[in-house]
Amino acid sequence: MAAAGNPGGLAVFVAQEKGFFAKNGVDVKVEIRNTGKELSTGLRAGDFDFAPAAFTNLPAALERGLNVRGIVGYVGAAFEKSTSDAVVALVASGASGINSVSDLKGKKVGVTFGSTGDVWLRQALKEAGLSINDIERVNTRPPGLVSVLDTGGVDAISAWEPFVYRATQKVKGAKIVKRGGDLVCFCAYLHGNPDRVYKDEAATQKFVDAMAEAAAYVRNPANKQEVAEIGTRFVNMTKEEVLAGLDFWVYDPRIGTNTSKA
Repeated sequence: MAAAGNPGGLAVFVAQEKGFFAKNGVDVKVEIRNTGKELSTGLRAGDFDFAPAAFTNLPAALERGLNVRGIVGYVGAAFEKSTSDAVVALVASGASGINSVSDLKGKKVGVTFGSTGDVWLRQALKEAGLSINDIERVNTRPPGLVSVLDTGGVDAISAWEPFVYRATQKVKGAKIVKRGGDLVCFCAYLHGNPDRVYKDEAATQKFVDAMAEAAAYVRNPANKQEVAEIGTRFVNMTKEEVLAGLDFWVYDPRIGTNTSKA
């Protein structure tokens, strides 16, 4: 299976490290990908049986012919409400003069086109009476968001954790201008090809059970330090970055009415 290269994949990493997959009789190899496009492309190509797909980029993948079924929550609080975006934020450089979303007019903003951060940015602009035509969007892959802000290539970035925390720590004078606001749902569910999902429903259920156990483990405050350590072994993050993100990521495996609304 595949997981995203950020704290959103912690439930998967924990399921592997703590033996929840093995306990439920599931043999899993975890592969890391950096973007939603890479995840959906790999799923379509049959590179993995299951992979997360964010609500914001899944529709485009479906239009391109991706045939999948969602089986269990990966990240986000879509079961409880149709918006969940505290993990996303607008970070501005100290020299930008940006103190609010309204100040973005005429500015350069680094963002990964088509990502949830991009959708969130559009909604934040709309809320402030602006549109993407009022700014210059600079398409930037997630790993490059902090460096493009640091070098002055952009005035601000629309990013998610750990890049939000990393920017505030590494870019002189950087500050969070806006975080979340229930504008979108930064949510993803694990999906699989229907043939794989329904071929052995008992095996699929075991996989879902393992993910549910792992998500509960991640949510338990008593496990926070250990979970952060596990995260550093799977992706390029410091323990401090993982811990900072845990305050904003939501790990809920449930699927319900609000999931459809999201």
